[in-house]
Amino acid sequence: MADLFVKQAKEYADARPSYPPQLFQFISSKTPSHNLVWDVGTGSGQAAKSLAVIYDNVIATDASAKQLEFAAKVSNVRYQHTPSIMSMAELENLVASEGTVDLVTIAQSLHWFDLATFYQQVKWVLKKPHGVIAAWCYYLPRVCDEVDTVLDEFYSSKVGPYWDPARKLVDKLYGTIDFPFEAVEGADHTGPFEFVTETLMNLDALLTYIKSWSAYQTAQEKGVELLAEDVVQKFKLAWGEDGKKVARFPIYLRIGKVGDA
Repeated sequence: MADLFVKQAKEYADARPSYPPQLFQFISSKTPSHNLVWDVGTGSGQAAKSLAVIYDNVIATDASAKQLEFAAKVSNVRYQHTPSIMSMAELENLVASEGTVDLVTIAQSLHWFDLATFYQQVKWVLKKPHGVIAAWCYYLPRVCDEVDTVLDEFYSSKVGPYWDPARKLVDKLYGTIDFPFEAVEGADHTGPFEFVTETLMNLDALLTYIKSWSAYQTAQEKGVELLAEDVVQKFKLAWGEDGKKVARFPIYLRIGKVGDA
């Protein structure tokens, strides 16, 4: 998984959306204490920097050293390069000891994981019974009817063959992803709960966002330029004369507590 984002690490850091305060307020309201978070698959730290405002300490890990180079430096965030799959000894050495973590977060990356192994480790590091795991994905931004039409057609007809099969879990908005945890306090299910994040984008920023997709890199490696001139022209015509537009990324959150597992 880490290799999918190496070549476009800068594009990823520049173009991927940040997350709304409401998301972190909701998540943090479900953890009794706010001492330690493990942010897994942190990428360039989009979630870690927001978690650091609420929690005393954040351990932000990623299997891509290149992506970590672009992570925002925050005093109470420790960035850690890890193997894609850690042994329990590596988990304790690089991340945290058993039963010491209040919250495990996974932003836009849970679909890449070996879930059986990962969930075993999550249950080991979380405080029992109220330690919380929160995983979310976001989907294609909604800009305006004209741009959305071009983007949706491009996504389904041009990009589709180059996505890893794991991407289907995102297409289904994490509704079908295995998530063996208990509902948190005040909820009767584990989601998906819906949020939205908004950002101002110009057309260049949208194209940079597309270039940050793993499917874009896969196509490049096969000698295919997905953003060929005719495709870019369609986006330009749809975008019109406006410099910047509001892009709304829908977010889908799965959240649960470890219980006595």
